[in-house]
Amino acid sequence: MKNTFKKLMPYALTGVISGATVFGASHYISSEKNGEDFSYFTTASNKASFAGIGSAVGDDFVKASKTTVPAVVTIKNYQDRAASQRMPETDMFDFFFGPQGGNQQRQQQQPPKNMPSGLGSGVIISPDGYIISNNHVVAGANKLEVVLSNKKTYIATLIGTDPNTDISLLKIEEKGLPYLNFANSDLTEVGQWVLAVGNPLGLNSTVTAGIISAKGRSIDILSQQSRTPIESFIQTDAAINPGNSGGALVNVNGDLIGINTAIQSKTGYYEGYGFAVPSNLARKIVEDIKKFGLVQRGFLGVGSLDLSNEMQVAAYNQREKKNLKAGDGIYVTEITKKSGAEDAGIQPGDIITKIDNTDISGFSDLSLAIGSRRPGDKVAVTYTRNGKVNNVNVTLKDLKGGTSSRSKDDLTVTEKIGSEFEPLSERVKTDYGLESGVIAKNVTEGSEMDKIGVVDNYIVMEINGKPVNSQKDVEKILNNYKGNVQVKYVDAYGRITTRGFKLQ
Repeated sequence: MKNTFKKLMPYALTGVISGATVFGASHYISSEKNGEDFSYFTTASNKASFAGIGSAVGDDFVKASKTTVPAVVTIKNYQDRAASQRMPETDMFDFFFGPQGGNQQRQQQQPPKNMPSGLGSGVIISPDGYIISNNHVVAGANKLEVVLSNKKTYIATLIGTDPNTDISLLKIEEKGLPYLNFANSDLTEVGQWVLAVGNPLGLNSTVTAGIISAKGRSIDILSQQSRTPIESFIQTDAAINPGNSGGALVNVNGDLIGINTAIQSKTGYYEGYGFAVPSNLARKIVEDIKKFGLVQRGFLGVGSLDLSNEMQVAAYNQREKKNLKAGDGIYVTEITKKSGAEDAGIQPGDIITKIDNTDISGFSDLSLAIGSRRPGDKVAVTYTRNGKVNNVNVTLKDLKGGTSSRSKDDLTVTEKIGSEFEPLSERVKTDYGLESGVIAKNVTEGSEMDKIGVVDNYIVMEINGKPVNSQKDVEKILNNYKGNVQVKYVDAYGRITTRGFKLQ
């Protein structure tokens, strides 16, 4: 018992000290209202400071909470059993930081058919029912159920997703809903009070408070679901846990400054820091999805080395026999042919230091500055070459070299279904006893093919009942096609499955 008491003493003392501090401040504020003289307790200037703290922690948080809670919803992700067994639980905190207990335990814990496979949060951003959330919250769903804070339930339509930023847009059919306004996340500052609002651990409408502890954070998590991720998170110490994904990070006015997305944790639960997609980036993504049906993303067209990452610089120096020094900026390692960077005369060896007069300290800054622009947008790039500062205007292009916006109708078959295909060798056909087939390659996370369970190296035998033996066969069947698509494929265990999706 004594040993146990000794172990608990530091925690008990912490609680006592914290409790005493709160009691002292609250007692001072309430007593001052009653006209008591506290000159023995603090100076006049400190009285004002305590009053300011009281206002911030009291009235402002109450106002922001009342504004935010009605606009934050619970999202229930329902999947069929095949998708549930193939995919991790939908919440990103588990998905990004490792399943708790391994695959065998997870399969044993699969929910009943009428229970959701995953839970997350979302934010209503317009009175007519548009809701922003995370891509990973809705991934793999064949039904999405939205529950408001007043317990009203709706079936949501998934309007679109963007794995590059982990943002999704949903809609429910309703009018006059409470909603949050987007704030300018560029104006947020480290040290600023924020609230995180969501539905963690099954606890609906939970509000936690903290501060912005850093901006422009990259923690290399979106690369697991995207080849061209944009990571420039707002870091906060407001408590965030599984279920908060897709919820709101707001300022003391109740304005949306970020979408809570991930935590950095060894356990999958809160250990001090959470990360949110900045509202400016999130707003651009949902505007693109609403207007075009897909995200319009511009690219500079450079291969890059983050000079602020000492380990990357050291590895690059060793590999390339260079002598680069770590510091601020982006070192250009290569130039994409026919890109905006090539057109503007940027060369390998240049160091990018600013975009539109905004300092570029590392890759997260560049990722946000360029990734939040559309093809055809022009940006002012400042770079150094041989110690000389240069300024050029660059017209951004898409991955195909275009400078104009594209709609869903402009997409190739590969882009629409999210997979490329390679011919199947005669030897593999013989080994599997197949008469036709192509190998799926570069399957995009969250794409139509991914949703039905097809991953890289699975064999697709037929599409809409027609045998396929090449990429051209797939394109011929699906080019300009709209409607239900049935895909017959062989998985890694040799099982033949037929599943479908709808092309619109």
